[in-house]
Amino acid sequence: MIARGQSLFRRLALIIAAVLLLGAIILTTAAWYYARVAADDAYDRLLLGAALQIADAISVQDGRIGVEPPVAAFETLALARNDRIFYQVRDPTGTILTGDDDLRSTAASSLSKGPVVEDGRYHQVPVRMATVRRLVPEPAGQGWAIVTVAQTRQARSALAEDLTAKASLLVLAMSGLALIAMMIAVRQALAPLRVIDRALRSREPKDLTPLDVEVPREVFVLVTSINHFMERLSRRVGLMNRFIGDAAHQIRTPLTALIAQVDLLSTETNPKRQERQLARVQERATELARLTNQLLSHAMVIHRAESDQFEPIDLVGLARRTLSDAVPLSLDRPVEISFEAKVEQVLIEGDGVSLREALANIIHNALKHGARSRLMVRVSADAERASVEVVDDGPGIPVADWSRVREPFQSGDPAGTGSGLGLSIAVDVVRAHDGELRFREHSGEGFAVVLTFRRLGAGDQTASSILQEP
Repeated sequence: MIARGQSLFRRLALIIAAVLLLGAIILTTAAWYYARVAADDAYDRLLLGAALQIADAISVQDGRIGVEPPVAAFETLALARNDRIFYQVRDPTGTILTGDDDLRSTAASSLSKGPVVEDGRYHQVPVRMATVRRLVPEPAGQGWAIVTVAQTRQARSALAEDLTAKASLLVLAMSGLALIAMMIAVRQALAPLRVIDRALRSREPKDLTPLDVEVPREVFVLVTSINHFMERLSRRVGLMNRFIGDAAHQIRTPLTALIAQVDLLSTETNPKRQERQLARVQERATELARLTNQLLSHAMVIHRAESDQFEPIDLVGLARRTLSDAVPLSLDRPVEISFEAKVEQVLIEGDGVSLREALANIIHNALKHGARSRLMVRVSADAERASVEVVDDGPGIPVADWSRVREPFQSGDPAGTGSGLGLSIAVDVVRAHDGELRFREHSGEGFAVVLTFRRLGAGDQTASSILQEP
């Protein structure tokens, strides 16, 4: 039973949406980081400018250091209404000249490389601090005066949040457009599957011809597999229809004759005629049973040729057992039955059931229509091939009929007896095993039917046995 899984379109849409969401999160995080850096960079320039202006206001009068912070130094910083500003000026001795006494900066040791801008805390509030120094000349005592200006982070944070929000809206808008575009693209990409679906649904149940639709390269493998499956299914359906037609045609005639003879037997009063009619009924019943078995064997062979996995088979052992099983316990005439193997073991790859059925049919045909007093089964092999020969001393099949008797219901018996299925079954089995069935004209040994297969391995000892049938 086919389980209906999740929609392929939905699965692709979810995967694409997940990828776009992950990308949006990464881009939003990056936007937040760069917005914070940009806000800090903008306000750091203002903060550093204010510190430099205050440092420029340091002067020495009458040997004393003094400073009068200019108003302009704080005007720009004051534009951030929610932020507070703190500053401190120290002389070279560390004495606070002006500003907040408890404002501390850790940048004093780094000022030799230039102004320092850093994060800090003042009264447990996060602040951003800029520290610069200025050389104070003599006579006030040569040294470096330190100027520190700090500002709270509300304006910076607000600017960073605003930039992040705008960037996030842009990212989300682009992600949404990308998702819509990808869903449309997926719809278009899956369109060939709908074409295949419509092509299959519009077909008649008996139409098993290959699909003739134009599809992209990625879907070509699927269409090829469907066509290959329909080709196999068409072949199997054809074989089934052929079997049903053959069975209906071949069984109808002997069954009608059997019914007629039973009717004659039921009305016959003469004992001698009854005996003859009974013999005919038995003969018809035997022929009908044989025909039915061969029809079923033919169907079984065709099925196994496409369904079973082949395995290594010892052709010598298989031929010996098949000969023993195929020869009846009693015959209507004395026939010498013999088996000869020129190798002790020879392996082929095949299906043992089908091979036994094929060989048994050839042996049965030889006993019924060919052998007068002698029948031999011989197994031989060379470096590449292995063969089974069924040889009898009967008249054989005329060369002109060799092609015809390979077809179903074409008997090689001049009297027209037999179903004509035995050789057809053997031909199908040999073909399924990539082998060859051929005939050898009547010679000193007799007429021969030869089955040849590709060899897997071989023995090097000779074995021969004779089965005698009185």
